[in-house]
Formats: sequence, C-alpha cells, structure tokens
Amino acid sequence: MRRTRILTAVLALAAGLLSGAPTALAADPPATKLAADTYTWKNARIDGGGFVPGIVFNRSEKNLVYARTDIGGAYRWQQSSKTWTPLLDSVGWDDWGHTGVVSIATDSVDPNRVYAAVGTYTNGWDPKNGAVMRSSDRGASWRKADLPFKLGGNMPGRGMGERLSIDPNRNSVLYLGAPSGKGLWRSTDSGVTWSQVANFPNVGNYAQDPSDTTGYASDNQGIVWVTFDESTGTAGSATKTIYVGVADKDNAVYRSTDAGATWQRLAGQPTGHLAHKGVLDAKNGYLYLAYSDKGGPYDGGKGRLWRYATGTSTWTDISPVAEADTSYGFSGLTVDRQQPGTVMATAYSAWWPDTQIFRSRDSGATWTRAWDYTSYPNRANRYTMDVSSSPWLTWGANPQPPEQTPKLGWMTEALEIDPFDSDRMMYGTGATVYGTENLTKWDSGSTFAIRPMVQGLEETSVNDLVSPPSGAPLLSALGDIGGFRHTDLTKVPSMMFTQPNFTTTTSLDFAESDPNTVVRTGNLDSGPHIAFSTDNGANWFAGTDPSGVSGGGTVASAADGGATFKASPATGLPSGDSVRFKALPGGKGDVWLAGGAADGTYGLWHSTDGGASFTKLTNVEQADTIGFGKAAPGASYQTLYTSAKIGGIRGIFRSTDKGASWTRINDDAHQWGWTGAAITGDPRVYGRVYVSTNGRGVLYGDSSGGGPTDPGPGPDPTPTGACKVTYTVTSQWSGGFQADVQLTNTGTSAWNGWSLGWTFADGQKLTQAWNAETAQSGAAVTAKNVGWNANVAAGSSVSFGFTAQRSDTNTKPTAFTLGRQSCTVA
Repeated sequence: MRRTRILTAVLALAAGLLSGAPTALAADPPATKLAADTYTWKNARIDGGGFVPGIVFNRSEKNLVYARTDIGGAYRWQQSSKTWTPLLDSVGWDDWGHTGVVSIATDSVDPNRVYAAVGTYTNGWDPKNGAVMRSSDRGASWRKADLPFKLGGNMPGRGMGERLSIDPNRNSVLYLGAPSGKGLWRSTDSGVTWSQVANFPNVGNYAQDPSDTTGYASDNQGIVWVTFDESTGTAGSATKTIYVGVADKDNAVYRSTDAGATWQRLAGQPTGHLAHKGVLDAKNGYLYLAYSDKGGPYDGGKGRLWRYATGTSTWTDISPVAEADTSYGFSGLTVDRQQPGTVMATAYSAWWPDTQIFRSRDSGATWTRAWDYTSYPNRANRYTMDVSSSPWLTWGANPQPPEQTPKLGWMTEALEIDPFDSDRMMYGTGATVYGTENLTKWDSGSTFAIRPMVQGLEETSVNDLVSPPSGAPLLSALGDIGGFRHTDLTKVPSMMFTQPNFTTTTSLDFAESDPNTVVRTGNLDSGPHIAFSTDNGANWFAGTDPSGVSGGGTVASAADGGATFKASPATGLPSGDSVRFKALPGGKGDVWLAGGAADGTYGLWHSTDGGASFTKLTNVEQADTIGFGKAAPGASYQTLYTSAKIGGIRGIFRSTDKGASWTRINDDAHQWGWTGAAITGDPRVYGRVYVSTNGRGVLYGDSSGGGPTDPGPGPDPTPTGACKVTYTVTSQWSGGFQADVQLTNTGTSAWNGWSLGWTFADGQKLTQAWNAETAQSGAAVTAKNVGWNANVAAGSSVSFGFTAQRSDTNTKPTAFTLGRQSCTVA
C-alpha cells in the first residue's frame, strides 16, 4: 500500500458570517499545567485493511508468530483468542516513521526476544533515520538502536526478505540488509550496537524507476534477505554458512562459509531476475529461491523458482510453469519443517484473475496449484473461502469468470507453513491475513478451508472521521478501502462505502440539522469524485463533479448557506496544507482552527465571529486536529478534543471548558505514531473520542473514571398499517451472501417502531446485520428497528442489511410479516 504522509485542508468560511477585524497573535505561551485521565482504548473493528508483507513463525516455540505491516507496526499472534496483539503503539509523534516495519525476527534460542527493523521511507518524506527495536518480553516493551541510515517499510521492495536475521546458533549475532547502497550490517551484542560488514562485496543496484525525482521509486533496494544454514554451526558458536540476497539481477546471491569473515558470489546462479526470498531446507540440503523481474510488491511480469543443492552446488530450475507462460513474479516461499520436501510459493503479482499458490511434495520436481482452469473461463479451486468474519473482502463485487469474489489474494509476498503443524498456513495480502488449519487436504484431493486470520490487526490509514448525533455512531474516510459506516464499534462492518467505491476516501461530512444527509469525496480512476447519502451513509449515489475536479479533496455539508465564499481578513494564521477547521455544531459563527508547521506558525485558534477574527490559545503550542463531543455533566459548552502539543507533551487532549484547561487522555504506551488527520468526540457519549492514525486504524477511547452511557435500543416496536418489502441479494460468494432489505410504510399513519419477520427456505444462517437488531430461531428470522430508525412516516422507507451463510441454493423469502400483518413483496 503506497500511502504517504500528505495532508490536505481548506480554509473557507461562509459568506454572511464575516465581519470585524483580525485579532493580533499572542506572545509565547506560558507554561501549561496538565491534568491526566485514564482511558481505555480499542479499535473500531475493521480487521485488516492493509498490506502484510511479512509473517514469521518462531522455530522453537509453538504458536509464537509475528506479522509486520508496511505502515501500521508489528503484531504478535495470540493463540488462545486467535487474534493479533499490536506491539508498536508506543511509537510517538516525532518517530512516526518507526511504525513502518521493514523486517522482523524472532529468536529461536530465546523465544522471549524479538527484533524489528523500522523506518517508513528512505527519501525525505521520513525525516528520521531507521532503527532496530529489540525486546526481551515478546514486544511488550522495547529498546531502540538508532541507525545511521533510513529504512523503508513502505518503499518498493518491502515484500522481499527477511532483511533482519538472527544466528540460530549464536543468537547474539544478527545481520541486517540495508537499502540505499548502505550494505550489510551486523550486531554481535544482541542488537545493541551495529556496524557495517565492510568486506561484503555488493550493496545492490536495482531501483524500480531510476528517473523518479522524489527518491521513492529511484532508491536502490539494497540487501534484501539473510538466511543461515543452521546445520553448519553448534549451539554457542557462530553459524558458518550464511546466504545473502542482493537487489542485483546479475549477482543476486552471496555466501559466506566462515561466519561472515569472507563472502563470494554463489557460482552458477541464474541471472536476469531478483531473488525475493531465500529459504533453506537444511534437512535435505536445499536452498529454495523465488525470483521476479521486479522488486514488488505491485509489479512483476516474469519469474522463476530455483533450487540450489548446498552439498553439490547444483542449480535446478523447479519453476511450476515455463517462463513464457508467466505474467507474474514469484515471492511468497515456505518449507514444511514437519514434512521435508514440501515447499510452497506464490505468484505475488498475479492481479488478474487472481493470485496463485503452488505446492510441491517432492522438493519442486512436480507442482499442483490452488486453482486450475477446467474449461476457460471456468476454474476449479482446491480451497473454499469463508469471509463472513470480514464480509467487506468481497468488495461488493459481482465479477465475471474467471475472476471470483472474494479473491484468493494479491500482493501475496508473505507465505508461511507453521513449523509445528503441517495443516496450518498463513499468508498476507494487500488487504488482510488469510489462513487455513487443514492445509494437507490439498494433497488428498479434497478442499482445504481458507478464512481471514486477521482479527486484532488493524492497518487502515484514516483521512477523516465523523460521529453524527443520530444514526450510526461513526463514519470513516480511509485510504485504499474507502471507508465504513460503523453501527457497532465492536463488529466488522459488512461492506465499505460503495456506489461509487472510491479507492481512497479523502473527506466526509454530514448536515448537523439532518444527519441522514452525508457527503464524501475521494479518488477514483474513472468516475465521479463525490457521493451523497440520504440515509446516514447506509446507501450512496454518485454526484456530479464541479468543473476542473480530478481527484478527492475536502468537503463540508452545510446546514444552510454556503453558496458563495470570500476570504477571511484574519492574519497571522498558519498556511500550507496542514490546516484544519471545524464549526461548532449548533453555534453560529463559532469556528475552531488547528494546524501549522514546526518551523512556522502553529497552534489552535478560536473565532466567534464566523472567521473574521481569530484568537490563538496561548496554552496550546501545536495542534493538528480539533473535534467536538458531548458536553461534560454540568458544562454548557461541548467538549473539545485535539491531537496536539500542550505543556511540552505530544498527545491526545480533552477540554471541558472551551480550551481554558486541558487533560491528556492517552499515555506513552498509546501514541500510534502520527495522529494528525482527524479527531472527533461522540455527541451522544460524554468522554468518548475517535482518533485517526496513519496505519493503526480508527482508535476510540472511553474514560475509565465514569463509564460511558451508550444510547440503548428503542422501545419494543408496535407497528400498524400496510407495508411493502424489497429484498435484494447484493453479492454472493462460496458459502455466503449479502442482502439488503427495504421496508416501506404504505399505510396512512407513522410507525413508532417496527419488527419484520420472514422464513429462510434453504437453511441460510444470519452472521451479521446492520441498521436492525436481528434474531434467528431455526429458519425464522426477526429484524427489529434500532433506536434511531424506529419512526417511519407514512410513505417513507427504512433499509437494513445483513450477511448470512448459505448452501448451494439461496432462495429468496417470498413472504414477510410486520407484526401480524402480511407485507406486499416487490
């Protein structure tokens, strides 16, 4: 996922509210005393949402697994709950680039030790150098060794690796492959200090696009993996044989046979491709290599798989298809440690019609595939996929064969068989982690089951957040997967925003006087860049772009006015693209502005005259966001929330007295790198705040001091009058489907609550619902209103949706009842 820390904002104030003169700026602020509150932080569940380029199993302890993401930190697997635990939430604002993880290594000698090589960009987008984080408690706490060069967790080539490796015999020795021509580095004191391996002969020479002036695609991808042959050492002594992969199509693999004292290009090696992975089967004496003509993770048109016999120095091309028949490169590569000779690989850049996974049980002599064509375009899969836990992975698509939904994946550079369990495999994609626990069914001719193994791993980049006073508590604008309407923060939404489906939603807003009216803007290769909803974001229709629009931007939904604008006369305000402002809901002319830059004007400003003048808050040194939430008990003004620097401390802050005093509500363990895109409080729950991150998803916090009071469901429904139902299956996949239901009041009086019932004919089972409370007993289903959609006027409609499991047939219900009355079926 190529996401950069680029911020967009607009300062435009409605005409008719401007008057008066600008206010002078205050002098340097005095010291600020801070209060603190203890908050409980959770993710609004999306599950995944970003690229997972690396998964690493510990070789000596069962169920100890780590995953790395390109911008969202690292995670550890929790077997008891089958969830992931985030490990780098303590990364602070100034070190935001250290949320990009280019490599991770788990110590098989001492499983409590884990290391992460961090840094997001090697060009100027990331101002800091990279670092190697080390932990002796499995990532619960970290120490850091700063490096004299940058690392690129979100750079081209990030799916290659692992670049960081621990000597399996002498675990105080580690190697790190560096990009940008910085070479090979070594630590002999368990990662405390690092020095360059001066005699390593090749720093790499491959760049994705040498002509790129930004430095992003033109960077030398450098040293890309390090693999030890554990059979050439004994416990306590350094391993003698080490293989190193280099981003050089003519000289891709080097070896040392004297514990790194000298190095030689491996003789007889193939040329013309980059070696993305090098995985050693020490029992059989084979080094397997996955090659591509490009560095990935998006590109790659040709590739090969090779096997190197370490005892005879023999090279064998074991590619499952002829190179002329490939349109992709190979990258994901794994060996079954329980069944020597079993090896698997992925076609990571096979975007259409799907990725491919290959499996061999004879060390690469013969292969089978995860899917094959029967007669084009029809295909037979060796697997089934159940995405009911993350139903949005279907993308709401209805593709034509040979494409299917959900896809097996894309950008599949991480692939690992559990070294303790031949039946368990995990692999990363551009959107999630998939896995199976019955992999060996592949070999018996029956199908193995794939499902998301991603709960707890949240990797969305958040551009905007809103919390309406009624309807869903949270709407989000996200990079790469558009955004979601959360009716329940603890559940994965069924689908991202669609119709249109922006690749990235850049901004969204709702009308304060009518929260059902929502607007969003975003990026789309071909199509509109603005969309509207009249039902609180449940359904959308495309708008018409203003002249000259070519992409997403910022958007506002006005309660009234806003037809024309003129510039504010205020001076002394921050400039550039890092400025955000918001008008206080229900307060005419009450505007807050946050933003600036560390080398210029920076802070938080307040206007009470519609932006004609602004007063800078002297107790806020820097601020990047501003949001409003429910007023504190006894307070007359809404609660303010900001991501800011106050009293010399960077954090998330709350004020219940219009900014006169501030309380820090996060702590050093919960910083999440950069949080400067958006923040909002909840207008219905005092103390609840929603925080954006650049890769750790949407965080929401509640004060531990006085528990929040969520609005409960409405009264039991007692509808009367005629009704009509439209039941539409919006998408289907193997074993599941999604449906939308529209219920129309065709009577003459309003409903104060409703309850709709129907019966499934083919054993369908509900898995999730939104905009309704649902229950199922056998085949009978009941859907009741939630609090905000209980009232349905005569002639009006209400909509809800659900996902469900299904068998081969999926007959639509033919009869619906509202209370004791039958509804017309459209």
